[in-house]
Amino acid sequence: MISLDEAVTARLETHGERFEVLVDPDAALAMKRGEFEGELEDVIAARDVFENASRGDRPAEEDLEEVFGTTEPMDIIPEVIERGEIQITAQQREEMQERKHRKLVNTITRNAVNPQMDNAPHPPERIESALEEAGFTVDPMEPAESQVDDALDALRPVIPIRFEEVTVAVNLPPDYAGSGQAKIREFGDLDREEWQGDGSWVGVLTFPAGMQNDFFDLVNEVSEGEGETTIIKEKDELDTR
Repeated sequence: MISLDEAVTARLETHGERFEVLVDPDAALAMKRGEFEGELEDVIAARDVFENASRGDRPAEEDLEEVFGTTEPMDIIPEVIERGEIQITAQQREEMQERKHRKLVNTITRNAVNPQMDNAPHPPERIESALEEAGFTVDPMEPAESQVDDALDALRPVIPIRFEEVTVAVNLPPDYAGSGQAKIREFGDLDREEWQGDGSWVGVLTFPAGMQNDFFDLVNEVSEGEGETTIIKEKDELDTR
């Protein structure tokens, strides 16, 4: 579980009642999008449902039973998160935005080069300055990874930039294919996939070249080191001005 200091409130108002749970904002938002792969314990700060979390007030059991058909908090919490709204303060929103801004700048810095300077990398300060000049603002409620393309579109009129990509084939053995492929396919753009006769899964993905080590680590994690990867080609998405 996360600490109470890091938690925000997820609130569901229905049937004339209010139900609140304490959650990690990023994990709860991922759960609402259907993208969270971890355990519920990783999302929450308390195994409890409140009527008012700041005061510690709990709803009546008959209200829980009427709305959710159960009084078991761990069964109710996911429904509150998925159907409710994530409540964040201005300070929490600012902190989330700053954290995702740093991650976005780091991702672009790791993968982008200047084609007018012999493919030299852009320093983080230049990316920061160009994003500011372009008027690009990071959305604190969306993953940083999903905002890379929009950020690049904003940067291209401001600086010459090329985002290098790599295409990799991965083979997951039958014992790991079912659960493993679900995580692998979300890492980049899935170009194609095929289920083999023995139950193994082969996928071909394209993603930023600077994220290769992260991808190989993920393959090893989901397959306990049994997965195989092959770099098919490195390619550039060329944009200059």
